[in-house]
Amino acid sequence: MSVRIRRVTTTRAGGVSAPPFDTFNLGDHVGDDPAAVAANRRRLATTIGLGEDRVVWMNQVHSDHVVVVDEPVRDRTPVDKTDALVTTTPRLALAVVTADCVPVLMADARAGVVAAVHAGRVGAAKGVVARAVEAMESVGAHAADISALLGPAVSGRNYEVPEAMAAEVEQSLPGSRTTTATGTPGLDLRAGIARQLTALGVTAIDVDPRCTVEDPNLFSHRRDAPTGRLASLVWME
Repeated sequence: MSVRIRRVTTTRAGGVSAPPFDTFNLGDHVGDDPAAVAANRRRLATTIGLGEDRVVWMNQVHSDHVVVVDEPVRDRTPVDKTDALVTTTPRLALAVVTADCVPVLMADARAGVVAAVHAGRVGAAKGVVARAVEAMESVGAHAADISALLGPAVSGRNYEVPEAMAAEVEQSLPGSRTTTATGTPGLDLRAGIARQLTALGVTAIDVDPRCTVEDPNLFSHRRDAPTGRLASLVWME
């Protein structure tokens, strides 16, 4: 019997943060008023029908580190120095914050396992998504049963990088190298991650088409720094 999976991604709207973090900033590391971030996180938890203590956050560091959590974190303290969370606990939401990086929300509804991954250029190249799949499998998931959503992120047409960097990332994350709208070397991390997931046996892959740089309703570090962070969450009902 499968469990019901919920996936949510926020936008800039609906919060209390002042410019340049206006208004629904959910990142606590970008210079915003901590009271505003706390109020926004409370609003998010209430809106999705879970208590504040049922949302697990991370202090993301662009690593390939994965942590398995099985209960709410004491005092709602973010899980430190990690970029992926995995759980088998129902009604425990895993959150990732982004403003151009790729939020990856994965679930095996049959086994009852979910994961939230922060996959920026560095972490994605290190293999954080693959490590998260491995962690899911270690607690009962099967790659063939995993579904993945790659959330809003900077698109390849707007992610210009130096030639050497494009080549380096392509070597560790094949399929990610691309050409920008202006004809320069670029990266499409979602394409590379989708290819990696497919190679791991994950076939149910959905990609949110929105580009954070192009969509004014989304936060984008490349466009607006300093700015706020979106949150993407996954949980089991």
